[in-house]
Amino acid sequence: MPSADLVVRHARLLMTPVGPAPKRGAAQQDVRAIADAALASRDGRLIFVGPDEACAREVSLEPGARVLDASGHTVVPGFVDPHTHAVFAGDRREELRRRLAGATYAEIAAEGGGIVKTVRATREASEEDLATQTRARLDEMLRAGTTTAEVKSGYGLSTDAELKLLRVVRRLQREQPVELVPTFMGAHEIPVEYREHRRAYIDLLVRDMIPKVAADGLASWCDVFCETGVYTPEESAEILGAGKAAGLRPRIHADELARSGGSQVAAAIGARSADHLLFVEQADAEAMAAAGVVATLLPIAAFYLKLGRFAPARLLIAAGVAVALATDLNPGGGFSPSMPFAMTLACFGMRLTFEEALTAATLNAAYALDLHEQIGSLEVGKQADVVLVRGEPVDLLRPGAAVIATVIKRGRVVFSQPSVSQS
Repeated sequence: MPSADLVVRHARLLMTPVGPAPKRGAAQQDVRAIADAALASRDGRLIFVGPDEACAREVSLEPGARVLDASGHTVVPGFVDPHTHAVFAGDRREELRRRLAGATYAEIAAEGGGIVKTVRATREASEEDLATQTRARLDEMLRAGTTTAEVKSGYGLSTDAELKLLRVVRRLQREQPVELVPTFMGAHEIPVEYREHRRAYIDLLVRDMIPKVAADGLASWCDVFCETGVYTPEESAEILGAGKAAGLRPRIHADELARSGGSQVAAAIGARSADHLLFVEQADAEAMAAAGVVATLLPIAAFYLKLGRFAPARLLIAAGVAVALATDLNPGGGFSPSMPFAMTLACFGMRLTFEEALTAATLNAAYALDLHEQIGSLEVGKQADVVLVRGEPVDLLRPGAAVIATVIKRGRVVFSQPSVSQS
């Protein structure tokens, strides 16, 4: 009989997608639901998931084991946020007020706002300051149920500053409970000092930044902002190709503000994920599906940037593209750290079912980071990354309500409100 050091018992419902991953098409809404459920873990890994009566019969408790009574709660996998820009300094909330008054993202950027404003503040900040500010954001994400998050650089746009950001990510991986996946994104923008010499900056990315990031083992992925006025499809392919040659796997910001060609680059280069995709069309979706590219959709960014549309999630799902969700946490347009809010907008703005949104925020999001064998679903052998939700699963779609009761990472309670009794 297996023994557990953590048991969650009497959940009114356990709801999870199950492998294999990713889930595409109609399979994206296939989830397992178990009433009066339990789960058990040992050393951070799940050893039992099933009915409570079977857990009581089949699992013993180690001395000092922790037992949580989840009566009245739904149990779901810890949320996986596969697209964030969480490491930065400075404050751009005044840009939100300006957008509410009618200014566009492009107008604000042309006046010296947007990414370049954050770059100035981030270059000036120390590693200690950046770690302190980022830790607070990760705490907010944790309280919203996120147990794993991708974190990009991209607000340094110089070799020293980009390395600084990635060192902060590596430090925070050790110092707080949210599991972090580092992405190098020196190609987030063309820095002001290179606007008249963009080729020189691309050479710096390819010949200096990427080799140093790879040599220091500071990132797993390489990303680029393929967009009109930022990086062309040809430049994006060159940068991602250089990253790939150095061992940094490709992902891409694509088709956010116009049909930029980014989704086609993703398919051609074999990117694991193409993100945003507000202007993706049928041919792009078919190319992504054929190449196995995940569509990581960011409805929070579209909402706060007032873009007037969301990504065509139904088109992507119908084309057989695996859809993931992320917050795009950032200083200019991703103001919410909440994956449940991303799920809410996905359901009401992009017409996903609840089950599709749950899969997109867990198992498919894990696949977008190539972590689906470890996280993203509640299955024996995977990490015990678990969220207890007050009430029914759809209570996750109540923005502002304190429905996240307990968060467990690798079998350890890392956040809890007083609604769950423990022994």
